[in-house]
Amino acid sequence: MSNQSPIHPLVARCPRSCRYQKLARPVIWPTLALVLALATCLLSGCDGDTGKAATAPAKGNTITTAKAKEGNIGVYLDSIGTVTPVYTASITSQVTGVIVAIHYTEGQMVNQGDPLIDIDPRPFLGNLLQAQGALERDQNLLAEAKMDLDRFRAAWAKNAIAKQTLDDQEKLVLQDEGTVKNDTGAVQFDQTQVDFCHITAPIAGRVGLRLVDPGNLVQGSGNVVLVVVTQLSPITVVFTIAEDYLDQVTPRLRAKAKLKVDALDRTALTAIATGELLTVDNQIDTTTGTVKARAVFDNANDELFPNQFVNTRLLVNTLEGVTLVPSSAIQQNGDASFVYVIQNNVAYVRPVKKGVTDGGLTQVDGVQPGEVVANSSFDKLQDKTPVVIAPTTAPATTRESSKDLVSPTTATTAPTSNESGTNGSIVP
Repeated sequence: MSNQSPIHPLVARCPRSCRYQKLARPVIWPTLALVLALATCLLSGCDGDTGKAATAPAKGNTITTAKAKEGNIGVYLDSIGTVTPVYTASITSQVTGVIVAIHYTEGQMVNQGDPLIDIDPRPFLGNLLQAQGALERDQNLLAEAKMDLDRFRAAWAKNAIAKQTLDDQEKLVLQDEGTVKNDTGAVQFDQTQVDFCHITAPIAGRVGLRLVDPGNLVQGSGNVVLVVVTQLSPITVVFTIAEDYLDQVTPRLRAKAKLKVDALDRTALTAIATGELLTVDNQIDTTTGTVKARAVFDNANDELFPNQFVNTRLLVNTLEGVTLVPSSAIQQNGDASFVYVIQNNVAYVRPVKKGVTDGGLTQVDGVQPGEVVANSSFDKLQDKTPVVIAPTTAPATTRESSKDLVSPTTATTAPTSNESGTNGSIVP
């Protein structure tokens, strides 16, 4: 009887080489698992002390910071204003007649005295000619009366005429002088009517849209506007100042100070033009408690448009050498303001007194220039909370992370650079 164990029928059907392969498979799988574990360990940087440093979690909340600095900040008064031209001429007809010519194009820039519209002057030229003829006739009558007066005086000196005749002639001369003055006035009036037929620009500015056409009959009542001319440079902005701030503005105006005014767009984000405060009104509006102010702008490039609504910022004063921090770093607890000052990677609550705010910066008292304050993650901060300052070189960190995924050598050396970071920052 043989001592060999019986062979399973399925195994008996396989060749002898196949039997040895099936017996070797249980040995290959553990070997492959061990190789994969070693590769994973190398890729994750778990060799010795370096692996421990890479996987050690950071202690504290990660925050971004800002440094308080010393600088200057402006004290501004914000308001809403309306662009108002210095001069706007709405020209109407002063005579009744038919328009024969229009000398401008819509939107044209004109100078003072440039021709705009012509009205048929012929009826007025006829009246002028009649007035001139009457004047010439009466001037000659006056000259004749003066010659007779000279003759009567000579005759009276020889006792050749009565005194009454001389007196009558003197009064006749005075009457003729009055008639001549009346005729002179009539000539000047008719000449003015003729001049009114030739309409010129009273100011320099831009002409608006055409409102009348050649052939239109216009009346001398002045109810129909023929053309509008608006001065664009310089131009003004009228805005309001609350009466509570007048004591800050009027002393500067009396001192002849030039107060800068910025005109901003509707979003109050983009500056359109910069001008200068010209004056304030002489009365306060009792319904609103404000006073009107006017600022003048050069407007050389037509940045401002008449009747445009703008946001205005009046620079009343400039605070120099004050401590400035980002407005986002200041927190509120009711009426109290405070910041988190970072010292040795620990956040400490510091009460502050807020002042002027401008351009994302706020003037504060209670913080010294150079001190570092927290600027994010306030919901995780309390007094004496450990923090980790986030790195400021985000693009470099991104490039290092991409290398970690490609090169195992870089992955093992990256934690060493983390240990040598400044301000307690840890590169993730």
